[in-house]
Amino acid sequence: MINKYIKKIPKILKDYVKTNNLFFIFFISSLINSIILRILTVGNFLTIDPILADTTIILLIGSIGFLLSEKKQYRYWLICSIVFTIICVCNSMYYTFYTSFASVSLLSTSVFIFAVTDAVIKNVIELSDFIYIWQPIFIIIMYKSLIKKSIKTDIKGKIMFRNTLICGLITLGLFILTLNSTDLSRFYKQWNREFLVMKFGIYTYQFNDIIRSIEPKINSVFGQDKAFKFVKEYYEDNRNEHKSNAYTDVFKGKNIIVIHAESIQSIALDTKFNGLEVTPNLNRLAHEGLYFSNFYSQVSVGTSSDAEFTLNTSLLPVSTGTVFVSYWNREYVGIPKLLKDKGYYSFSMHANNGSFWNRTVMYEQLGYEHFYTKKDYKIDDEIGLGLSDRSFFMQSAEKIKSVIEKQKKPIYATLIMLSNHTPFDEIDKYGDFPVTMEIEIDGEIVETPYMEGTRLGNYFKSTHYADSTIGEFIDKLDEASLLDNTVIIIYGDHDARLPKNNFTKLFNYDPYNDKVLDKDDPNYRVFDSYDYEINRKVPFIIWTKDKKYQVSLDKVMGMYDVLPTLGNMIGIRSPYALGHDIFSINENFVIFPNGNWITNKMYYNSQNDEGILLDENAVITADYISKITERAERAITASNDIIVHDLIRKMRESNAIIKGD
Repeated sequence: MINKYIKKIPKILKDYVKTNNLFFIFFISSLINSIILRILTVGNFLTIDPILADTTIILLIGSIGFLLSEKKQYRYWLICSIVFTIICVCNSMYYTFYTSFASVSLLSTSVFIFAVTDAVIKNVIELSDFIYIWQPIFIIIMYKSLIKKSIKTDIKGKIMFRNTLICGLITLGLFILTLNSTDLSRFYKQWNREFLVMKFGIYTYQFNDIIRSIEPKINSVFGQDKAFKFVKEYYEDNRNEHKSNAYTDVFKGKNIIVIHAESIQSIALDTKFNGLEVTPNLNRLAHEGLYFSNFYSQVSVGTSSDAEFTLNTSLLPVSTGTVFVSYWNREYVGIPKLLKDKGYYSFSMHANNGSFWNRTVMYEQLGYEHFYTKKDYKIDDEIGLGLSDRSFFMQSAEKIKSVIEKQKKPIYATLIMLSNHTPFDEIDKYGDFPVTMEIEIDGEIVETPYMEGTRLGNYFKSTHYADSTIGEFIDKLDEASLLDNTVIIIYGDHDARLPKNNFTKLFNYDPYNDKVLDKDDPNYRVFDSYDYEINRKVPFIIWTKDKKYQVSLDKVMGMYDVLPTLGNMIGIRSPYALGHDIFSINENFVIFPNGNWITNKMYYNSQNDEGILLDENAVITADYISKITERAERAITASNDIIVHDLIRKMRESNAIIKGD
């Protein structure tokens, strides 16, 4: 009996396709687009798991069309195809810029896109992002063709609905059989988005994202007790006991000026053109002060705002939305608030609108007492998004002097740079810094184009300009006698956000032929996804005029280690810090919001469950990887729970004690 039915399957499928042409076109085109998206983003080809998952979603959603009349079927499947196409286009564009996938929880931040429209057009949108729009166009064309040929597009609607629904449930069952507990855990947590698309497909990911984006608003109260218990247990298991070291209290009572260096990546500090450094001032400051050469930003979709948040609180960005926009009304323990208790006056300076990234509101939660915004500056010289860094620094120096004289107390000032922001295209305003290569031919020095005219080349020009303004700012402070009792801290908020292929020419330029070396050339350097991730590190410098502390530390360090490390130097501590004082820990590890992590021994990609060895002499065991991976996942969950459920407030109100740093 069963064998007889199995033999009928090919005929059943043939009749199904023949009598439901339009649905079959919708189904195949939707599936093809999902496969194309994975190929162009995560490189996930014809893997069966995401194909089963996307097939399930397409069949279950598509089956509803059979309950409608023939004309309405067409409209329904066309609308579905448009929705699926939009999902693919948006995620393709999003992945180009963030190397992650879009979330509906980010709709609240979409207003900020309009402020950087030019950057989006030049650095985010690529022609390949629109390859998916063929689907609804193809459906329209095929529908008209079917109408002309008088081919029926459905028979016995309820029966076909039932059969299609059953097919969808069967593929769902087959997909569920491929899952394990780790897959389900990641599906629920949602923060490892690349893995979710690679395993669950784009459509399943997106619909799950909708649910997960709404859930925090519902569960912020209902799931609080469970989250509270987990967080308490996390800190009990991961106590950061304070240990005194050679840097304890060395900067206690000093003024602290923090420079938030927009998009400055460490590769800029390591690059020269014709013997000229891209960042001579930063290199000098790094040499004269404490330089953390293996420092990583831990931002998510909140970019600059995430950097500020993590640096000040030692917590990680949230898995859905952004802290500054979605969770501004929570209680946080940050550097400004801790320093206020020590008698400091904290303020921030940024020549942009105060509402950008909701800074005006969020800064109050972090403990800043004043925020100088665009309205406080004379916009006399513009580059990119607004006031040039040169003018910003010159005006800010005067304001800092005025604040110190008026407050008569130590200050904690944050200055947020603006000019070195993507798309790095105002090269006529960056000054003369040729990104060329000089070679000798027949005894003559010849200048070749090298990186001129490339986005990465323009980035180096922009960074050279930004570096010069930092040098001028420090000179200005020195002229005003403001450096004698001051600590200068400089950090790159995140990498340049340039695509991986932009770096190929930098490492593989043939100056004699003015082209990129062939991949078969023995001198060709492969710059793969791991090279890209590892090179996303940013500078972190602590400098004082007396140059008393001149140390270059290559121990891996993250943005969440700043509060514990700097806190030890100035006498503040947060019991909720996820990071560590870098001078009191033997081996550190940096967790990224997507679950990846890095140590001095290896970089681990949690999406692919694979890594790359960074220390050739290191012995890496499966236990080593699993332990750090587990710690990373617990830290991400704990941080997310603290933010979503406002647990710092709850702990304070319930007098709960978190033992630790």
